[in-house]
Amino acid sequence: MRVLGLIVEYNPFHNGHLYHLEQAKSLCNADYVLCVMSGNYIQRGEPAIVNKWARAKMALQCGVDLVIELPVPYAMSSAEFFAYGAVKILNDIGVVDYLCFGSETADINTFDIIADILVSEPESYKNVLKQELGKGKSFPSARETALKSFLSEKGTDISDFEAVIGSSNNILGIEYIKALKRLKSRINPVTIKRINNSYNSEEITGSISSATSIRKLIQTQKSQLDAVLPANCLNILEEEFNAGRGPIFPNNYELLILSNIRRMTKEEIRMLPYVSEGMENRIKDAAENSGTWDELIEKICTRRYTRTRVQRILTGIMTGLTSVDFDNLNKFGGPQYARVLGLNNKGRQLLSYMNKVSRIPIITKTADFTNSCNLLLRKMLKIEAFATDMYVLGYQNPLYRKAGQEFTQNVIVIK
Repeated sequence: MRVLGLIVEYNPFHNGHLYHLEQAKSLCNADYVLCVMSGNYIQRGEPAIVNKWARAKMALQCGVDLVIELPVPYAMSSAEFFAYGAVKILNDIGVVDYLCFGSETADINTFDIIADILVSEPESYKNVLKQELGKGKSFPSARETALKSFLSEKGTDISDFEAVIGSSNNILGIEYIKALKRLKSRINPVTIKRINNSYNSEEITGSISSATSIRKLIQTQKSQLDAVLPANCLNILEEEFNAGRGPIFPNNYELLILSNIRRMTKEEIRMLPYVSEGMENRIKDAAENSGTWDELIEKICTRRYTRTRVQRILTGIMTGLTSVDFDNLNKFGGPQYARVLGLNNKGRQLLSYMNKVSRIPIITKTADFTNSCNLLLRKMLKIEAFATDMYVLGYQNPLYRKAGQEFTQNVIVIK
């Protein structure tokens, strides 16, 4: 039995995802495919365009057998913690043989070399990293410079490494392998070269286009989607839109976020994840002098404080997560459970096996674990429930804005 694991957002599931899924299944000769998928919030610090249950249904209808949720503290985190949280779940459920990710450079050995450096953190690498951060560079930029410096120092031709180090998709791949190494996991990493445009391109480029460009298309005109989405995924999107449960964009919550920041003290803002070095002053001042989401973001961003980091901080207000909570989660083992969002008949077979070998609880009914003796597990579920209660406030249809949907929504089952 070969089990393929994927780490995904499917925001929304498009033709590029279908290509990757089919290629990965073929490459790994997989009998089963499961994915760890971001829930109602995504890694770049935005709400997902439709809710996690609709996106799980898309995945199942396109060939995934089992969908597991990546808890919101990790789903909306930096590349390092996003990767760590997802890989930790794949490792702990005990059934995954392969982790396949897309990349701009399909050379797993290059990823492995870079991941080794980041795990071992040689002194010369750390010194350059510290110097670059001291110049006011963002962490990704400083790390890229430090890696190039270390490789050059060792006499390595860095031309083969530059494309890997400088691409956002490749950075996630490096973090996946780094997490596998730190966990001493038996899972084998493999990569498939992406085709067509980069994941954050805003331009539609034929049948395979980026999720970013597709979301922009949805926001501006909602036409031509049949050219870039599988038909069953387009049907699910249309169902959600017609019901008034989407499309969801950050500006759906701009008044909610602005009002919360204006109500918060600077000390409370300082307690949010990723707030440091007096950012609370900048955030507070921006909220007092902004009237929209985009204006708020623009007033906070600097060369060091990237848009993605700022978005994670602001949207993080909707999750109730504090930096203390996040530090405790990481200190005591990361994700405490594997929560099933959806499955098909093959997924049911895989779930049965997982229940026998998993090192963490498998959750199919959230209400059963609200009184768990594991306090950290209970805290994670509480954060997830509050995050969903906030997310549904962005629906156009008020009938679907009720709280408590984490406990009333059933697992999605596809026959």
